[in-house]
Amino acid sequence: MPITTLSSTLVSAIPEQQHLMLGEQLFPLIERLKSEVLSKETGMLLEMDQIEVLHHLESPDALKRKVGNKQSKNIQ
Repeated sequence: MPITTLSSTLVSAIPEQQHLMLGEQLFPLIERLKSEVLSKETGMLLEMDQIEVLHHLESPDALKRKVGNKQSKNIQ
């Protein structure tokens, strides 16, 4: 939906509808971004030594730490 149409529609909607309408527009955008980030992170992890990759496959906590570190570096 074009932003001008969304803006004019939001004006006449109740707060709950506004929230829903905005969420419906945001969700697909965020979903696409997340998919791109996940693909990039997977590729970076695959560049590691196989032993290290196997360790991360075996240890969900280690994988979470590794991915969390990459995400925090991407935010900065």
